Amino acid sequence: MYQQMIFVNLAVNDVAASKKFFTELGYTINPQFTTDECACVVISDTIIAMMLSKEHYANFTQKEIADATKTSETLICLSAESREKVDELVDAAVAAGATAGQVQDYGTMYGRAFDDLDGHTWEIMWMDPSQVQG
Repeated sequence: MYQQMIFVNLAVNDVAASKKFFTELGYTINPQFTTDECACVVISDTIIAMMLSKEHYANFTQKEIADATKTSETLICLSAESREKVDELVDAAVAAGATAGQVQDYGTMYGRAFDDLDGHTWEIMWMDPSQVQG
């Protein structure tokens, strides 16, 4: 069965620093789609984050590239299997140089956020599976 994938493309200042940052969070880099100008970060089997140098990113748009340290261009939200996994990932991100963001605790939903090295906001969220209607 076909599984649709998502490729999140983000403009970064330093591809090598982004590779290091995301590998420190436990993600892998797919060397087949990684060059000096972009890093292919494998989040899961169906989620890929492409970290593109700003020069390379500019090849794909005619719009001005946002400075994510000053403007919110997107909120990337990833699920986690538990509250503890939320904390582990965000704590690892902060240890690797990220800036911690908001904590959201609604009892049946728990999340934390961080801004990566380039200011892109990542939210990590856990939802109590017994409360999710399917």
